[in-house]
This record gives sequence, structure tokens and C-alpha cells, in this order.
Amino acid sequence: MSSIESTDVLVIGSGFGGAIAAYHLAAGGARVVVLERGPWLAADEFDHDFELGKSGTRIFDFVIGDGISVLGGNCVGGGSVVYFATMPRTPSFVFERQGSIGRRVWPGAVSRETLDPWYDRVEEALPITKQQWERVPFAGGLFGAACAHAGRTANPVPSAVDVDLCTNCNWMMSGCKFDAKRSLLLNYLPAALAHGAEIRPLHEVQHLERTGDGGYRVHYRVVDGEDYRILHDAGAIDAKIVIVAAGAGATPVILQRSEPHLGPMPHGVGRYFSGNGERLNTAVFDEDRVREVLGLSRADGKAYAANQIGRGPTVASWDKLDGTLPEYERFSLEQLYFPPGLGTILAQIPDASGPSWFGKEKKEMLRRWQSWLTIFTMSEDDNEGVFGPPPETGNAHRFSQQMLGYGTLQYQPTKNTRRGWELADAEIKDILERDGLSRVMPWTNDVVGAYTVHPLSSCRIGDDPATSALDDGHQLRNHPGIFVTDGSAVPTALTVNPALTIAALAERAIPGIIRAAQERGIAVRGGAPGPAGETTARDAIARAGLTTTVV
Repeated sequence: MSSIESTDVLVIGSGFGGAIAAYHLAAGGARVVVLERGPWLAADEFDHDFELGKSGTRIFDFVIGDGISVLGGNCVGGGSVVYFATMPRTPSFVFERQGSIGRRVWPGAVSRETLDPWYDRVEEALPITKQQWERVPFAGGLFGAACAHAGRTANPVPSAVDVDLCTNCNWMMSGCKFDAKRSLLLNYLPAALAHGAEIRPLHEVQHLERTGDGGYRVHYRVVDGEDYRILHDAGAIDAKIVIVAAGAGATPVILQRSEPHLGPMPHGVGRYFSGNGERLNTAVFDEDRVREVLGLSRADGKAYAANQIGRGPTVASWDKLDGTLPEYERFSLEQLYFPPGLGTILAQIPDASGPSWFGKEKKEMLRRWQSWLTIFTMSEDDNEGVFGPPPETGNAHRFSQQMLGYGTLQYQPTKNTRRGWELADAEIKDILERDGLSRVMPWTNDVVGAYTVHPLSSCRIGDDPATSALDDGHQLRNHPGIFVTDGSAVPTALTVNPALTIAALAERAIPGIIRAAQERGIAVRGGAPGPAGETTARDAIARAGLTTTVV
């Protein structure tokens, strides 16, 4: 083991929760080290294919649990590198949710009104803009036209994409080659570097322990750059403040594994996991009916046949985001592009006479892949996920060189969660099957269980110590100096894409973290302005004198 290093603040993870904290604390004068378990890539290293070892497998973490599978980012920049950059604010009614506990789940200090100033800050930093109909790609236009035909409303979504740079290549899940997607590689992280923060890729944190001076020692292993199952050197860093932002699928695992060294964890660590109530439906459109019923056509004479052209979600229907509806009946519907690979494997055959996801009928369905439209539901679930005992290392038992692992998360959807899915499925079917436009089938849970790209709530904030791992300032209960600022801190499903809310909550937590740092003797100040933008991620890395490859 190498000699033990020291810093003021140690940040675990470089997604929204980690990057925002790293920037503000470094800008305030603290010594900051960020440990990220994934690689560090820039635009020219993002690939437009799925070959093993390319960015499509290097920057993802796909963990199969018991009843649910979780897809997340595994790279410097975290989920912001692989997300679709759809950035709505959470509806006001979500903050009043009671869930199954029969009382308000969110802390009393947090509401849409109190969070709005922090939303403003993030929107300016990235930045986020509202898309216009004339710039919406074909799939979004098709969904909007189908909604209008069915008497529903649809809207272009706010997005952290520079549409002037975007080529509508629809490869943004593998990282954006054109720096059109405003990931954290272009704002908070380069700004943190400019203020002296150190970012170490391929460093996987294993556990924390206390030090004699009231701080913490963070133990890590260096991950092999090609085979993530192989761990190299071990090391440790002492810090007065530790910010855990490894994601809702990894943060509770790190804390669980730290329990023998830190003492008992709050009851909420690794419990109340939410998959954001997510559900997928695939529609196969009849091109003739698209032309005849909706009057749509393209310059080449095709009616649609453009599933692969675009930039992820651009249009959503928010008709059911109505606070007067009962809980579990509120959801949003979003047109989505799910790339080949898992998207084609897991798509179900509408009205299948045999197996719903393979066979002769699936072959015919795949032949018409350009006429597909995927609809993404985000509803209200019951926070029913629970993590089992942690693996010896990492957040999952890896069984492939990159990307794939089997985790300890158990998720059995309740009647409430299933009701939300059923209502959303029926709404999608009513919209998209009208007048023979398409045939629709939801993805079943038969292959990999329920599925989420927006894991939340596994170490949530709250006022009740019995049901929340963190106080309303994001500090881990009974462990002063440890804060959690990623998606695991979000108390409930949000009914919309959560990235903006995760970021706003992280911004909101910063003043309290700075006060705690000052109390622990760190010379740090608050009040840093929003991060200055960079031309490219590569420029920021080069300016820091670093390379993106760790051997």
C-alpha cells in the first residue's frame, strides 16, 4: 500500500453531485481531490459503434439486480456524459408526495419554490434552453403529431444541447463527439480544474474509516483501463470532509461496506430505492397510415422511417402531470431513442402469438426498425428497492470485461407502482394506435426485470431519521463531515428526468457543506459564481497537464 495522502475535501464520483461540489469547494480555496471509478474521455474518443472497448462499453455501468436493472454512467462526468440532456424542473406536487408512509417524504425545507433559485443557477451554468418545434427531429415531430391527433398536448422539452452544434446523429448515449451536449466535461469539471481540483479517473473507492482527528480515510483501488474486473494498486487519502456522489447504485454500497469501520449506518442507507417509476413502450408505425392520418412526409418522400435520426428525447406529453390526480396516477410520456443493442433485444413484439421478445415475429419487427418509436414513462413508484449485503469490491459482481455486473439490489414492484405503469401503458396505446397508426407493446420485466436509467433515493434526505439517511443539508446522520449529493439523496420518483433536480439539490447543499468545512478548520469561502465554460473537454484536460488514459 502506498503512503497515505491528505486533502481538505475528498469527492467520490464526478457526476452532477460530485462535479458541482468539487467546483464550489475548489473555487472557495479548499484542496479538493475527486476519485472517479471510470475512465476520462473527451469528444474525439467517443465512438459511433458498439465494439467492445469503445466508448459504448467503457463509459457505462449496467447492473442486473433482483427484479430491476440499472444503467448509469461510469466515467469522468458520470451520467452527464451518457444522458440525453433533457432537463425539466420537477413539478410542484412531487415535493408534497407522501408515498406509502402516509406523510410528506421530502424535508419541510425543500419545495419547488425554494429550489427554483438553484434550478436557475444550474440552467445558466450548463446552459439549458427550450427547444423550438422547427428544430425538433422527426421522431419528436411524429410523437407531437400523434398526441395532437389523439387530443393530447405535447411540448418540446428543455435541453442542455447546443442544437447549432448537434448533427442529429443519435449517438449521444455513447458520448457526444461534437461537444454539442453540455455535459459536465464542459462546465463544472473544467472550472474545478482551473481552481486546482485534482481529478483521478479509474479510482474505485472501497470503504471509509475514521481518523483520530475526526476526519475520514478513504480507501481505493486503481481499476484496470481495459478490464474493469482487475484492480491494481491500493491507496488511501485522508480528508476532513468527504462527499459521496457515486450514484444511487453505488453510494449506498460504499457506505454499507464502510459500516464495520465507521459504525452503524442510518436505517435509510440502501433502502427506499426508486427507479423513477420508469417504463418503456415500443411502437411500430405503419408508414402509410402516418402519411394518411397525420399528413406527415419528409423531403425524400418517406412518411417517417427515421427512428435513428435525432438527439434523444425532444418532445414530451405532460398532460398527466396534474397535482389534482391521486398519487401513482401522475406520469410523463417522452419520445425517446434507444440505440441498438439492449434497445432491440428488449423491445417487445406487439400482439405476439409466441414469445414477445425473440423468434420469427421479432425478426419481422426488426426489419421495420426505422419505423419504431420508443415512448419513455416516468411515473410514481413506491420506493420499494432494497440493497443486500455489499460485494467485496465495487458496487456489483462484474462478469464481463466492461459494463456488465450483477448487483444486490432487490426490487419487487408494488401494486401502486404497477398501477402507474398500467395507466401509462394504456395512455400510450390510446395515443399511438388510433386509426391504425401503429402497434404498441410495453417492455416486460421478463428478461432483466424493471429497468431504470435514473436511479434515485437509496440514501435520501428527509426530516424523519427513521426513513431518511440524510438530514435536509445532505449530511449523513450520525456521521458528521460525510455528505451525499447525488441521485441517491433525492427522496422520491420525480415523474420527469431527474438530472436538473439532482444538480439543483447539490447546489443547494453547498452553503451547508462549506460551513461544515469551515468548522473543521478548512480555509474555504462560499459565493463562487457559476462556472466559466470551456471550448472543449480536451482543452480543459490539456490545460490541467493531464492525459485521458490511465495505464
